[in-house]
Amino acid sequence: MLILAGLGNPGAKYEGNRHNIGFMAADEIARRWRFGAERAKFQSVIAESEVDGVKVLLMKPQTYMNESGRAVGEAARFYKVPPSNVVVFHDEIDLAPGRFRMKTGGGAAGQNGVRSLISQLGPDFRRARMGVGHPGRPELVHGHVLSDFHKAEKPWLEALLTACADALPFLVAGNDERYQAEVLRLAPAPKFSPRQAAGE
Repeated sequence: MLILAGLGNPGAKYEGNRHNIGFMAADEIARRWRFGAERAKFQSVIAESEVDGVKVLLMKPQTYMNESGRAVGEAARFYKVPPSNVVVFHDEIDLAPGRFRMKTGGGAAGQNGVRSLISQLGPDFRRARMGVGHPGRPELVHGHVLSDFHKAEKPWLEALLTACADALPFLVAGNDERYQAEVLRLAPAPKFSPRQAAGE
């Protein structure tokens, strides 16, 4: 089994936030691969399906971002899924808007949802890092990730979400490098700086 967890904050007021790009990716994957009906379990909204013969549990933790690890850890322990079979989609301020990188292991780089996951699973889960850009100054980061995507960002955002869903068979097969390459091929990152994206 593979656990795919999209990170975000529950509730309508957070729905369009940059911090919720992980939820957006999970929703697009569910649409693209016809996952079953959503239901509540493991402190999350979950859905299940098979992709290329692999059973996939799709999770959107409802614990708020900073406690995401409690939800994903509960599911991983229940199904005895090792960290290598857990993939987490999350926003990444250290990547320019629309950039995409797969990574296994390492630290949290200031992402509190990832920090929570490390506390529950150890560092060796797989991260699908979705670039939302940096606002330029540390004190602006909180407001940046908790603000909605600008209308001008919607084209690259929708392309990235679609690419993450369309390329999924490579991820399910464990070929993260090929998955990353395919996502970037399908959704080339826009040519602008992170500060421009933040409206500076």
